[in-house]
Amino acid sequence: MRIFISGIAGFLGSHLAERLLSMGHMVVGCDSLLGGELINVPPEAEFYQYDCRDFNAMAKVMRGCELVYHCAATAYEGLSVFAPAMIMDNIVTGSVSVFSAAIADGARRIVFCSSMARYGTNAVPFLESYDPRPQDPYGIAKVTAEQALINLANVHGVEYAIAVPHNIIGARQKFDDPYRNVASIMANLMLQRRSPFIYGDGEQMRCFSHIEDCLSCLLAMGLTPRGLGEVVNIGPDEEFVSINQLFRQLKATIGFEGQAIHLTDRPQEVRQAYCSSLKARELLGYCTTRTLEDGLDDIVAHIRQVGPRKFRYHLDIEIRNERTPRTWTERLM
Repeated sequence: MRIFISGIAGFLGSHLAERLLSMGHMVVGCDSLLGGELINVPPEAEFYQYDCRDFNAMAKVMRGCELVYHCAATAYEGLSVFAPAMIMDNIVTGSVSVFSAAIADGARRIVFCSSMARYGTNAVPFLESYDPRPQDPYGIAKVTAEQALINLANVHGVEYAIAVPHNIIGARQKFDDPYRNVASIMANLMLQRRSPFIYGDGEQMRCFSHIEDCLSCLLAMGLTPRGLGEVVNIGPDEEFVSINQLFRQLKATIGFEGQAIHLTDRPQEVRQAYCSSLKARELLGYCTTRTLEDGLDDIVAHIRQVGPRKFRYHLDIEIRNERTPRTWTERLM
């Protein structure tokens, strides 16, 4: 099958591309390289450096693709409170452009990677049956994109599935971006013998998903009838840890001797966020094969292999005031 992946140079998209290629599929992909890296793109994939918001470009590169995975996203939940125009433009306009091009080119199925941000302050563990209650522009944009996909797919008779990966970690996750990926940010700082930053008291609770455990679900949603027309959480509901615990585990893994620096809470950050995996287990055969420790080991090994990097403040902050995190305005990383 000829398969298209947006965000193919990113963490999730590149791993998905590798797996599909190993199964004998032909893979075409695009990436603006805003958050991805060219080195991540498998050499066997057909690659185009295009922005998803460009409908004409999307329509050109998707021709002949039966299946479309929309993985590309400016996945900046915290930053979206301070750069809402940029984040929502990329998520909403980019997603609708991809969906429209896929339908226009005759794609049979679209798999959209949404976000746990859709659930907001719902009770944990988050269930797919919950009404979305997003707390920030990023979550609002993801829910909007979901609704657009459902509407367009139903009108035009295209199959769809909506995956909700959450807190994916592993090798190749971007670690020099100061705005996202808490585990990778911490590891990059500690490997430079610098103290990481924790927002608030550090008792925010999360579950982290190993990239390898997410791929089987995405493959099932794209290549089998399972999951069609469904929203499915992808990731574990085990090893629910605080950000403080995450720091301590990374500290032990790296052998770091310093302490974390606590800063003011980030606005709209949800205190407890993790998803139920029950639907994924029953519908897609999901099972957890990798632990949090495995994921952190992979992050640290990858950063050690390529070398720690200086953080790149590559995105504009649209709203600067007393609530904007100092890590960004003062470039503390």
